[in-house]
Amino acid sequence: MPTRNAWAFGGLLLAVLCWSGNALVARAFHEAIPPLTLAFWRWVLATGLLLPFVARSIWTHRAALRAAGWRLPIVAALGISSYNSLLYSAAQSTEAINLTLVNTCLPLFTFIGGGLLLGEWPARRAWFGMAIAAGGLVYLISRGSWVAFTSLSFQTGDLIMLAAVLVWALYTLSLRRWAGFLQVPPLTLLGVLMLLGTPLILPFYLFEFSNVGGFTPNLINLSVIAYTAIFASLVAYLSWNHGVKTVGAAKAAMATYLMPVFTAILGWLLLGEGLQRFHWIGGGLIFAGLLLATRPTVRRAVR
Repeated sequence: MPTRNAWAFGGLLLAVLCWSGNALVARAFHEAIPPLTLAFWRWVLATGLLLPFVARSIWTHRAALRAAGWRLPIVAALGISSYNSLLYSAAQSTEAINLTLVNTCLPLFTFIGGGLLLGEWPARRAWFGMAIAAGGLVYLISRGSWVAFTSLSFQTGDLIMLAAVLVWALYTLSLRRWAGFLQVPPLTLLGVLMLLGTPLILPFYLFEFSNVGGFTPNLINLSVIAYTAIFASLVAYLSWNHGVKTVGAAKAAMATYLMPVFTAILGWLLLGEGLQRFHWIGGGLIFAGLLLATRPTVRRAVR
């Protein structure tokens, strides 16, 4: 039977897979759907889908939610309002692979933040595993060629994405730090965060709408919003929040090293882009580093 940690890591991988697809569609449709329009309607739809199932639970747990107080709006502003708005804005001026590559700064931000804010400094093995995974990432993005690595270029969107990653690291650390104040069912917590975070996007969406307009509500554009609402929002956030609560912020963040791998696989499946040798080698190193960094410590009995 899978252990509790195994289920948690499986959920983290599912979340990263959903977000890899999110980066692809954000870049693919950046001209058809303005960034804050996509962020706003994504969360409106996700909230509308989830609310009927959690409204009663929110009322039942109102005392616990009230006790969480000011922490809930902060977590909502970080994880719901800010991160994806920044990601979609970054997609206007950089490629999907760059979005996922910059996102792999998350483990470093979270490792350091976890130590400074939570006192959870990872073991040496975790740092060594992160180094192996980072080596695999470098091999992957360089396509196994030093010349290709030195010719990589980064744009304004990459800096915006770096800000998004910092925001997500703070969201992940907040979930861990305030876990004692957020003792409500996962769906209930997500519903409350959506209710608090979505209105914060509204004024920025209205400003964008007044300047560049909205989107054409055709089948393709509506399907994009539906994907981001169901998979990149409901499925991914529930899986991620559970993983952070179970294994900790630093170990959970390591899963983001797989985003470029999943992006390459999705490109192969959806766009017909072939998987090359550097994909397999880089992906293998990333998996090895993740296994090393997240393997539970075995305590030997003292005789």
